[in-house]
Amino acid sequence: MHSAPRSAPTVQLSFAKAVNAALRRALAELPETILYGEDLAKPGGVFGVTRDLQAESGALRVFDTPISETAMLGAAVGAAMTGLRPIVEIMWIDFSLVAMDQIVNQAANVRYVSAGRLSAPLTIRTQQGATPGSCAQHSQNLEAMYAHVPGLRVGIPATAQDAYSMLLAAIHCDDPTLVIENRALYHGEPQDVVIDGPVECAEGAHVAREGTNLTIVTWGPMLHQALAAADELKAEGIDAEVINARWIAPFDWRTLMSSVRRTRNLLVVHEANVTGGFGAEIGMRVQSELFGLLAAPVERLGVDDCRMPAAPHLQAALIPDAARIAERARKLARHI
Repeated sequence: MHSAPRSAPTVQLSFAKAVNAALRRALAELPETILYGEDLAKPGGVFGVTRDLQAESGALRVFDTPISETAMLGAAVGAAMTGLRPIVEIMWIDFSLVAMDQIVNQAANVRYVSAGRLSAPLTIRTQQGATPGSCAQHSQNLEAMYAHVPGLRVGIPATAQDAYSMLLAAIHCDDPTLVIENRALYHGEPQDVVIDGPVECAEGAHVAREGTNLTIVTWGPMLHQALAAADELKAEGIDAEVINARWIAPFDWRTLMSSVRRTRNLLVVHEANVTGGFGAEIGMRVQSELFGLLAAPVERLGVDDCRMPAAPHLQAALIPDAARIAERARKLARHI
């Protein structure tokens, strides 16, 4: 794991600019990195996240590609096996399904099928989640699908600091890593971000808010809804601990289990559909390990099993918000 032995200043950055800062640092410090994707270089990305990076690092290292996720990821696997650290942007996670063979059958298997002689240190940057007007082919939350695959690391940043630190961790990691951003977070209010500090490992959850009565675990944009719900619950005498899971694979079971052992109640919240969502895995593992300790069965809150509509008011009716999280938490609070 590489690190930067320098002071670590704090700056104000939006989520998108934090991603940009991480990419800029990686390109400057790691000569083996290359960055490419559709409309990523000259246009600066469809969301403006990669703006100015080609001008700074040159067209040989930051470049646009044809519209072929299969070609982008296939080339990344080969490049990673031969010494480069490709960073590939897949514009929407929905489009990554076109390259499932390259991701699941090739990248994830390099270390295993070579008996450890080779690795594929590539990073896939993509984004998911619903925003007003996004259609069903641009709104899916697919983290559980990729977390199911041994050999892949899957991270979902929730804050600007996450966006910076987790992307750098992914780029430095020797495993193929999928970093799933959320377009709704890109251009929010600037936040304090510690930059240029040591590079962390591509793993580990954060306790975003300490509490004693119940644990809420979530990731991505749902973190902010969970924190708002915790504030609402606190006014009612319910003290919720909120965990920002950050990395879905490998998942930080130690942090979660430690929290639930203290609170004896768990609510899992995610924007993905309930059926087959990663919340099911969390619920099963926690109930299996802590069955006799839990005050109540684990609760899950996610989106109903339907295609995501484009209309904002219909999206709002489906996606968990602070009010619905607080309502489900109150159900658990009855067992305190």
